[in-house]
Amino acid sequence: MAEEKYNLKNPAVKRILQEVKEMQSNPSDDFMSLPLEENIFEWQFAIRGPCDSEFEGGIYHGRIQLPAEYPFKPPAFMLLTPNGRFETQTKICLSISNHHPEHWQPSWSVRTALVALIAFMPTNPDGALGSLDYTKEERRKLAIKSREAAPKFGTPERQKLMDEIHQHILSKAPPVPQLTSPQSSDNLHSRESETEGNTENDGAVAAIEEHQNPEPGLRIVEDVRAVHVNANAGPLRVSFTAGLTLSRQVPAGGPSEQQQRLEVRDRKNVDDRLFTLAAIGLTLAIAFLLMKKFMKAGGYTS
Repeated sequence: MAEEKYNLKNPAVKRILQEVKEMQSNPSDDFMSLPLEENIFEWQFAIRGPCDSEFEGGIYHGRIQLPAEYPFKPPAFMLLTPNGRFETQTKICLSISNHHPEHWQPSWSVRTALVALIAFMPTNPDGALGSLDYTKEERRKLAIKSREAAPKFGTPERQKLMDEIHQHILSKAPPVPQLTSPQSSDNLHSRESETEGNTENDGAVAAIEEHQNPEPGLRIVEDVRAVHVNANAGPLRVSFTAGLTLSRQVPAGGPSEQQQRLEVRDRKNVDDRLFTLAAIGLTLAIAFLLMKKFMKAGGYTS
């Protein structure tokens, strides 16, 4: 279809057809994405909700719009399934999307972006454009509902493709975990993260847990999370990092750290003055002995 309609010498067309073949030859259980028959710059996708999160078991459909300059310019993403994390039919503001072209790298692909989108799902929205902050219970209910059918959107040809993708992902998606009380659910996720965890994110999780429990006398002032995608070092890796600023709390009733520094500085100044006086005295004594010896040698003394 594309061989007849598009110029195969066009870099964007050549790259897109290459990614279509790669998607078909190396499918993933976590997502599926294909271009429309009538327009290879318009893709449909569905992703599975990330495990160990309130999205687990959900199936979330969306569309991707590739620019004519792809892969030198980033694609635009839009979710169509209500999910409680991103607004539907609104372009998502992420570092992998056209909202931040300065972060996009031509070596990235549709596969790279979908893996990153899955990783972004359970992160804190922090008021980002097009983000939602539903409760975990509301998101679980939406995850259950998302399994029923693909959302209605677009032309019959597009809808047919979405239904096919939905059935494929549904056969791979695990059931949505049963709702439990918030306390027991949080405890369960806490125990699972301590014992099992994700081998690809062990370092990041350990770093976050370490900063969440700082040493006594320290408090967290700022917590900034980000998702980084590395597509240049072989297999794709998505990792979480947390930047923290720590400040020391002053214990009640005890001397402050500044006062302790002042006391140490005062003692050091006293010691320096005593040492200086001793050195001056020793210098004078040596000068006196040398002068006396000189005078004796010159016959000035009897």
